[in-house]
Amino acid sequence: MYSQQDEQRLFNDAKTFLKEELTDKHIEPLRDVINYADWKYYVQSEPVLADEEYDKLYKKLIALEEQFPKQVTADSPTQRVAIGLSERFPAVSHLVPMLSLDNTYNAEDLRDWDKRCHDFIGEGAIEYCVEPKYDGASVSLVYEDGKLVRGATRGDGVMGEEITINIKQIRAIPLSTAFMKSGISQIEIRGEVVIHKEAFAQYNAQRVADGLSPLANPRNAASGTLRILDPKEVSKRKLSAVLYHISDYTLEQGRDLPEGLHSHFGSLEWLYQLGFPTPVKEMKRFKHIDEVIAFCEEFEQRRDDLPFEVDGLVIKVNNFDQQDQMGMTAHHPRWAVAYKFKARQATSKLLRVEFQVGRTGSVTPVAKIEPTPIGGVTVTSISLFNEDVVREKGLHIGDTVLVERAGDVIPYIVKPLAELRDGSEQPIVFPTTCPVCSEPLEKPEEEAVWRCINISCPAQVVERIIHFASKDAMDIRNLGGANIAKFYELGLLKDIPGIYNINFDEISKLGGFGEKSIENLQTAIGHSKKQPLNRVIYGLGIRHVGETTAKTLANAIGNIKELYEWSEEQLVALDDIGPKVAASVAHFFHTHENRHMIDELENAGVNLANHHKGQKSNDGELAGKTFLFTGTLSKFKRSEAETMVEEKGGSILGGVSSKLNYLVVGEDAGSKLEKAKKLGTVAILTEDEFLDLIK
Repeated sequence: MYSQQDEQRLFNDAKTFLKEELTDKHIEPLRDVINYADWKYYVQSEPVLADEEYDKLYKKLIALEEQFPKQVTADSPTQRVAIGLSERFPAVSHLVPMLSLDNTYNAEDLRDWDKRCHDFIGEGAIEYCVEPKYDGASVSLVYEDGKLVRGATRGDGVMGEEITINIKQIRAIPLSTAFMKSGISQIEIRGEVVIHKEAFAQYNAQRVADGLSPLANPRNAASGTLRILDPKEVSKRKLSAVLYHISDYTLEQGRDLPEGLHSHFGSLEWLYQLGFPTPVKEMKRFKHIDEVIAFCEEFEQRRDDLPFEVDGLVIKVNNFDQQDQMGMTAHHPRWAVAYKFKARQATSKLLRVEFQVGRTGSVTPVAKIEPTPIGGVTVTSISLFNEDVVREKGLHIGDTVLVERAGDVIPYIVKPLAELRDGSEQPIVFPTTCPVCSEPLEKPEEEAVWRCINISCPAQVVERIIHFASKDAMDIRNLGGANIAKFYELGLLKDIPGIYNINFDEISKLGGFGEKSIENLQTAIGHSKKQPLNRVIYGLGIRHVGETTAKTLANAIGNIKELYEWSEEQLVALDDIGPKVAASVAHFFHTHENRHMIDELENAGVNLANHHKGQKSNDGELAGKTFLFTGTLSKFKRSEAETMVEEKGGSILGGVSSKLNYLVVGEDAGSKLEKAKKLGTVAILTEDEFLDLIK
């Protein structure tokens, strides 16, 4: 990015500017000095100025721009931090979808992938690039006319959240660069926002000193930081970035393609020369898959030597023409694959087992272990799922246990190290009464879990309220699990209908609830009263009733109270409802306490009617036909596809059965596809065939 002469000149300018009084003619060269110092520090990891010197120059630039405001430019280093930001990040479309990567876990997987690559390419040689798989938050950056105009989170791969102001707090990312010199008028770059291990440790130490809880891990810290509403707080956390892919660009007519844009390695080297942080220093190129495998196995042994957390390596076909030849699926590019490192393992001591009660009364054993760092996370609690798992593993209180993070995410106990027992270990005794309300527990036949059947159990009540307010149910934003638990404990909220009678005067007296947050909560609660009936039914938390079944029930009635009179036989007659679901639904609506709750919701003004009953097209092209979608869809979201079916008179089922007419399969379709094939009566469609059907 800078020639040796440029670096010497900028360094000399820095020393001169530190000593002299500066005027408006120094603003632009002072910006150049600070941008150069940022590049050396954040990209090259070679600081050229002491912190005190840098701060002094930065303050001089601020003072000059305040004195001469007309000379402030959008790409000035001082413009990274903005004063304000709206409370919501708008959704934006990526220029090109951000796909996932297919995963491999061993040498055999890599050889299989290599064979698939050669099947596509034919006789030609393939060069592979290998680079670290950084464990952070995926982002896309868009530059127009050389200036950063948009930064966005990955989101669902098609749409992300626009977080440009927070991206600008990352000093490793240039606000402007010389794309126009190469004829590139627009470009989209992909990368990972990460936190240096040392910076993460320092930040957590400061949080603890301030009486705050530490952040969980660098990945979550990076992802969470990008969505903070205060950009000044984002700046404090010292985020960094690694850019690893050019996904799209526009070349001006008549211009030649830059030399670097013919290969993956060349493109990242080109970006690096323009001042972007890329993994070129860690990247390796190989001609044979055996060399790739040897490097992967060797690199895994020194994964902790890098300044950032990594959870694997990414192997890519280097040549862009070969990448184009191989193409991609709806889920992942065929020319790239992730090699995932073995899950992190550690030993710990099983201190005790606590029993937690869920929304439906299920009692789950949770192991409390000595705090154990595994893969950048300190693990203290691990779900043991149910009594059968505990018995199968032969766990005892006091055991030394082997703990692993599956996929470097979910911790679980692999086994006890029985050979280390000293005789002091105690068996894990399951309770016979609820640990919260002390009512007797029951274990239904053919189930592995014990349940508390007291629907007034405080633990169940809190979990039911949380479920009712959740995004997929009534979508009462700003309420949240922590607030619900707090309100319940303080006597401000006792059940689901109580949401609509919250005493906001009392809440305003609690810490953390300002006028704006209370106003937002009131708005969200008011909006929830107008939610469609299927969301209400799903929000009630009826056992075995998911979102699809809730739609089936809502479409069959005009008002929720009609279900008071429905028998199990009537329910089973509906598409998508079997005997187990029918029994659960009938029991729920025949219970006095649940009917009283529904009456209270009605009195509070919550919509309990299906205003669209009878409007469903009985003569539509799909009338009487049932559909189910499985796998990853590439042309539309699943909810959009389901709406297309329903608008044309069709119905959506929740599982494969004799009642299903069509199964639409996307990428990585699983057990539902196999079941449909065995059934032999279901028409199996691709996405294109589905679109042809509904035209």
